[in-house]
Formats: sequence, structure tokens, C-alpha cells
Amino acid sequence: RLPGGSCMAVLTVTLMVLSSPLALAGDTRPRFLEYSTSECHFFNGTERVRYLDRYFHNQEENVRFDSDVGEFRAVTELGRPVAESWNSQK
Repeated sequence: RLPGGSCMAVLTVTLMVLSSPLALAGDTRPRFLEYSTSECHFFNGTERVRYLDRYFHNQEENVRFDSDVGEFRAVTELGRPVAESWNSQK
């Protein structure tokens, strides 16, 4: 038997229900994250510079531009149509 009787039991059950993962999440709509990074790598001072432009979806790199290659390249299948589209705009 819980101290405080049935009121304590009701309070305990209520707190357990409200602290469920769905109650804590509140908004359960799917979410995603898109971001990009731009990097310059210098070799031998500024004699040689390599530029990388990288695009990510949910922490996975999908497409990148590498100045050593000279075009966008798909890193994953999701990035393939993007790379093809961007390369066709030359």
C-alpha cells in the first residue's frame, strides 16, 4: 500500500503516463536536417589550394564538389540526381 492512499496511486500512474516517450516528444512529425560545408585546404603555403563543397542530409554526405575533380560527384544514391543536375548547368 502506498503512503497517502489512492490519491498517491493516481498521482503515480498519472506521472508515469505523462512521462512516456510520446508525451515527452510532443510533436512526433518526422524531421530532417540539411546542411553544407565549404572547406579550403592549403598546401605548401598557398601554392596549391583544394576547395571542397559538401552537402549533407541527416548527417550523411550525399554530394560534393572537389576542385581537384572539377565537378559535383554523388557520394550516395540520394546525391546522384543532384550531382547530375548541378553538373548539367555548366
